[in-house]
Amino acid sequence: MFFPGDGDVTSPDVSWSYTSFHVFRKWLAQVEGFSLAEMDGFGGDRPWSRASTTLVPLLDHPDDDGPDFTPAQCAGMLPRLETIISQWQDEESDPVLQRHIDDARQLAVVMRLCLDKDVELIFG
Repeated sequence: MFFPGDGDVTSPDVSWSYTSFHVFRKWLAQVEGFSLAEMDGFGGDRPWSRASTTLVPLLDHPDDDGPDFTPAQCAGMLPRLETIISQWQDEESDPVLQRHIDDARQLAVVMRLCLDKDVELIFG
């Protein structure tokens, strides 16, 4: 689960099962032009330093007990996430793709709130 570190339990959040979080990141990596499976930590040996996307902090995030994201990291990832959403939002025929887009929208809302309030995006 990702949620703003603002102490407000009514703030929006986004959550996935371990499997769903992995599938979401796998899709994002594919959109960014590479396979998550080829990356270090996901079965491959390609270093993350060779990935040219601002989404690396999210894509290379552990499935559990990982670090929180700073407002600066959110600011770095949010524009790319919003671009992906806008590029794929009209693809309503595929329910799996629509779920990924909906998840990306939820994550973008939470990231935007973290930026607006200048708080960390907590992974818990």
